[in-house]
Amino acid sequence: MITVTLEPQRYFTEAIAGDKFKVVSMVPKGSSPETYDPVPQQLVSLGDSKAYFRIGYIGFEQTWMDRLMNNTPHIQVFDTSKGIDLILNNDDHDHGHNSHDGHIHAVEPHVWNSTGNALIIAGNTYKALSQLDKTNEVYYRNRYDSLCQRIQHTDSLIRRQLSAPEAAKAFMIYHPALSYFARDYNLNQIPIEAGGKEPSPAHLKSLINSCKKEKVRIIFVQPEFDRRNADLIAQQTGTRVVAINPLSYDWEEEMMNTARALVKE
Repeated sequence: MITVTLEPQRYFTEAIAGDKFKVVSMVPKGSSPETYDPVPQQLVSLGDSKAYFRIGYIGFEQTWMDRLMNNTPHIQVFDTSKGIDLILNNDDHDHGHNSHDGHIHAVEPHVWNSTGNALIIAGNTYKALSQLDKTNEVYYRNRYDSLCQRIQHTDSLIRRQLSAPEAAKAFMIYHPALSYFARDYNLNQIPIEAGGKEPSPAHLKSLINSCKKEKVRIIFVQPEFDRRNADLIAQQTGTRVVAINPLSYDWEEEMMNTARALVKE
């Protein structure tokens, strides 16, 4: 058994591990990985895992990783975000990590919502599986290769979608989970929440102005967050509110849904 933090990671890990490992996620469907606390049963069953694949810097790992590993010292931990070019935001203190100059920079933790990062995560996952189970390395290699082809195919479909003349160049989103997606495809992501908090009335007003100025046509909302403010901004600006789930197991489908939403009028 292997434990991962999130459902999209379970997708990548299962794609490579095939029938050689059972993969379980710590943060269940519909819960926020920023604030989720594991239930006692999960802590018990974690002991059956051979390894833990972390996604990198998400709130759940910042809070729980040390405690989980103290309880299960025999488990090997692999960081699947190794080698990703991280985005640092200085205003969000939930995901702080010390850089070599001693300042705390907040790492933008939603690394998996990017095809480029997904290839790196897949590579790290493949290496970890081969290390855990050397005898099946060729099996993992073949499955890893076919996962990479699917990721690259998804990327080319998204690029084709977003190159349409009617594709939006900016979008609003409740919780800024698409920073890496926006970086990959040169889009402007405007988050509604500021530093993990509900926007103040003044901030809401400036969001409504940005919406008009940037010609935003779409506001993304996620299932684990309240959508009232998004609906309010949409009413004032005539934008469409679209539900996405960046924490979905169906990673490819979710990435495509996001791209399609940016093209639809």
